[in-house]
Amino acid sequence: MTDDNGGAGAVFAVFALLSVMAVGGGAAVLPETHALVVERHHWMTADAFRDAYGLGQVVPGPNMLMVMVIGHQVAGLAGALAAIAGFFGPSSAIAWGAGRLWNRFAGSPWRAAVERGLAPLVVGLMAAGTIAVARTAIDGAATVAIAVAVFAGVLGLRRLNPALLVLAAGVVGLGLGLGG
Repeated sequence: MTDDNGGAGAVFAVFALLSVMAVGGGAAVLPETHALVVERHHWMTADAFRDAYGLGQVVPGPNMLMVMVIGHQVAGLAGALAAIAGFFGPSSAIAWGAGRLWNRFAGSPWRAAVERGLAPLVVGLMAAGTIAVARTAIDGAATVAIAVAVFAGVLGLRRLNPALLVLAAGVVGLGLGLGG
């Protein structure tokens, strides 16, 4: 599904924009990623987006490697490379520069105030990302039960790797015929 296939350049531009907006990590921009990829450019369906996100959660490495799947969908290998470069390049450069500057303000009341102000922002953005994915994944009693069980497992079994809970939920979903 690539109605608006602008090629690797368009993929790079979209993910470079998302990169600089990703305060707090990739999950913070999931709603905007969904809006751009699914609703604006029509590069994939909501279900395919959800599946790419799920894949990004279980493969080794950063969970936002899902951008590579999106880029590949749009423009093959060049699109996958453009998505990775766009999403990780600008934010890495900004983080490197900000980190060097940040160290100069150690002990400053200004620095402490910025840190306190950013914490709730990041939590809110991550919650918005979770809601965006949940809207495409939770569509009935069985999926609600699986989501609640995984959430409870994450809270109650803190020493258990969350990827194992995701894998278990996938197996249960497959067993229930939810593999669409």
